[in-house]
Amino acid sequence: MDFNLILIRVQMLRRSPLSLHLSLSPLLSLSLCLSLLSLSLSVVEAANATTFNCHINYTNQTQVLVPSFDSRLYMLCFLPAFILLVFTPNLKFLAPLSLVANLMMTASLVLIYFYSLTNITYPINLPKVGRAKDYPLFFGTAIFAFEGIGVVLPLENKMQRPHTFTLVLYLGMGIVTFLYISLGTIEYMCFGDDIGGSITLNLPNCWTYQTVKLLYCFGIFITFALQFYVPAEILIPPAVARVPPRWETAVDLTLRTVLVIFTCALAVLIPELDLVISLVGSVSSSFLALIFPPLLQILTFHTEDLSPLVTVKNAIISVVGLVGFLAGTYIAIEQIIARNALKHEETLSPFMVQ
Repeated sequence: MDFNLILIRVQMLRRSPLSLHLSLSPLLSLSLCLSLLSLSLSVVEAANATTFNCHINYTNQTQVLVPSFDSRLYMLCFLPAFILLVFTPNLKFLAPLSLVANLMMTASLVLIYFYSLTNITYPINLPKVGRAKDYPLFFGTAIFAFEGIGVVLPLENKMQRPHTFTLVLYLGMGIVTFLYISLGTIEYMCFGDDIGGSITLNLPNCWTYQTVKLLYCFGIFITFALQFYVPAEILIPPAVARVPPRWETAVDLTLRTVLVIFTCALAVLIPELDLVISLVGSVSSSFLALIFPPLLQILTFHTEDLSPLVTVKNAIISVVGLVGFLAGTYIAIEQIIARNALKHEETLSPFMVQ
């Protein structure tokens, strides 16, 4: 088990401290200690298999280094830590940690760019056009990456100077767009069809790039609470309002715990990061970003002389989103089923009588 698999499991769990309620039960504290102990063993295990040789890796050799227990158990090891993290009730407590996480991920990106740029092969043999069935998966992944309405609006509401939000939004999206396009292009030129669902799968098993994976682990872990803030603000207050005041804290913490356990269960049941991202993007992000907003504008302003050009534009955007939703959802589910069936066959094959 190596840092790379730990990173992938944190990414699967992701998609949600001064206020951590120190009155945690001894059972939860014991669970957290066991979690940290298990992860410490993973770090020691990975360290024993890590070298100082950072040669290029075309075979995803960092996926499996030494024998270990089921990777789904590592997901469960992270569960108590995530539960503690989401007990943070306000975004202002997450701001310093989020800044540290962003700095760490920026340092990791610099190292990944350096490795990829120094190991690009002659790209003449790469295909000029991708496979047609991969385009729906690309649609889901791209819309997932750029659709941030769930986080954008709460951040604007919590800003001290909301009038500067437009500048911040355009600047942030410009930087993110550049990083997505440049890094994706460079990595494909470097690894070709051998590129993994996460670029960390292709990094060599040496101390420099193991550090990259650890930095990403921390960054993704911290920002989970930021992603979690939006569904918590939507689902928890109505439930808390229905109970007596003395039960409000208990109900709030219980619901937060249940939501995190639910995301952990999904990560355990569908451990395919790239396909899960595409599926979520096709199903939810396409509705939030492409289908619903144009339709809502038409329904809201149709009595206020909405121009035909705007109506046609909105209709086209909604149709594109609907087509992407249908195609992306179908292909993603089909690929998830196919991969699980293949893994099931590989698991049973040693026990089959020849």
